[in-house]
Amino acid sequence: MSQSNDDQVAGGAQELPEARVEPVEVKETPMPWAQLLPLVAVRLSEPITMTLILPFIYNMVEGFGIAEAPKDISFYASMLFTSFSIGQTFTVFHWGRLSDRIGRRPVLIYGTTGILVTSLLIGFSKTFTMALLARSLAGAFTGNAMVMKTVIAEIADDTNRVRMMSFLPLTWNAGSMIGAGIGGIFAEPATQYPGVFGNSKLFTYFPYLLPCLVGSIVTIVGLFSGIFKFKETLVRPTEIIHVEAANEQPAASASGTESTPLLAQSATVRSNPAKPKSTKELLTPTVIRVMLTNASMYLAFIMCDQLYPVFAATNPRDGGLGLDPPRIGLSLAVEGLVVVYIQLYIYPRLERKYGVLYCYRQGLKCVLPYLVVMPFLSILALRVQDRAETSASSATFEYVVMWIIIMTLMTTRVTSSVLTFSSINLMIINMAPTRADLGFMNGAQQVAMSVTRVVGPIISGTLWSWSIKHSLPFPFNSHLVWMLSTVLILVGLRVSLRIPESVNVFAAGQPPVVVSSEDAEE
Repeated sequence: MSQSNDDQVAGGAQELPEARVEPVEVKETPMPWAQLLPLVAVRLSEPITMTLILPFIYNMVEGFGIAEAPKDISFYASMLFTSFSIGQTFTVFHWGRLSDRIGRRPVLIYGTTGILVTSLLIGFSKTFTMALLARSLAGAFTGNAMVMKTVIAEIADDTNRVRMMSFLPLTWNAGSMIGAGIGGIFAEPATQYPGVFGNSKLFTYFPYLLPCLVGSIVTIVGLFSGIFKFKETLVRPTEIIHVEAANEQPAASASGTESTPLLAQSATVRSNPAKPKSTKELLTPTVIRVMLTNASMYLAFIMCDQLYPVFAATNPRDGGLGLDPPRIGLSLAVEGLVVVYIQLYIYPRLERKYGVLYCYRQGLKCVLPYLVVMPFLSILALRVQDRAETSASSATFEYVVMWIIIMTLMTTRVTSSVLTFSSINLMIINMAPTRADLGFMNGAQQVAMSVTRVVGPIISGTLWSWSIKHSLPFPFNSHLVWMLSTVLILVGLRVSLRIPESVNVFAAGQPPVVVSSEDAEE
């Protein structure tokens, strides 16, 4: 009878219909604005300080009188731009380790204070050496980006991580646009606005002080936000607590049932974070591929981003656009009008539907038209320059067409920047096997980015200066740097095709494998 019942149970179990799993809608955790907004305010100071000099860097170097010929200006401009990243490269890990010891908040405050002081020093620079030193110190104090990624990983969860991480490239792009706009609008105020600043001896003697002062206002806001609004997020390891329980529990316990074990020998409560893995364990083939495509992509972006203001200021007969600082600043700032919409509205939806790897690949494809078409605009700029002397109406029409193309290409570039940088940041975080490894991942990425910031401007500045001095044909003429950036993007795209879809998932947020007590004892 017992056997028959067992057979019936077994047979019945086999005939049971497959259980239906109803989709569960996961509500997004509310954004921690009290922590996020001060972080954004602090973050803005870095891109503003870095890009502030772009619209006037050509004129600034020319005013120093260090270049023997106009075609040598791009070389010294690249040195000045690169010095920021050189200073950052040597200190970025220091700031990360320091934040693990003394906390995130003090490091962010120290860094923002240093950015404020060095930004003012750039405005007071009258020699190339002083400007170079000020820019190097500004980079040395800029370790906030690595710390901020760790902060967001500490305060975010699986439901809002993408949106919160989007604020880092968003503030970078917005800050870059703001910095470029400030630099273009307020540079050389005595010349641009003689009715207001024409009699000012201060701004006549220091023609680039005013944009630095205006940019410092944002840095001051960030500094006060960090001091008074930002709360510490570092959770320090606590001691391991060993709890001995009674051998017997009362049978009539309020929470006890028939299945409650009568023997509870001991329990160990570990409140300390997971132990970080070794470098060898972390450098998996997937991590190496992501780092390689990250370096290739970032090198291409930093080369063309550093080249653009020099290219835009260069005479069209030498392969440039012949724009003055206000118009260069305008072309850099206007794309900020679309970056907020793309970053906060378009990107989260694309990532949720297709994943970060898909978004990254599409971002690499999106930048290719910008790199290929932009150098050809010098032909149109030369026609505008030549026809301005003979036919004003024709020059005006072609000038408008040129600006429409510039704005279209700049919008394409910023769209690509949002897709690539947002996705690569998420991939780096997603690959960390535990939260204890987030620092290594973010630090490795930041070092790679800092190195490309050093190498990229030197390469682009040197090659641009060389390419416009000779008469070699395409692609060794003024198209050389743009074509090299295109090749780097294609290399990064090729490498990304070998990255698995697992980078779409936050590995450190997955539940750990449960090991039974018997297995643990063995």
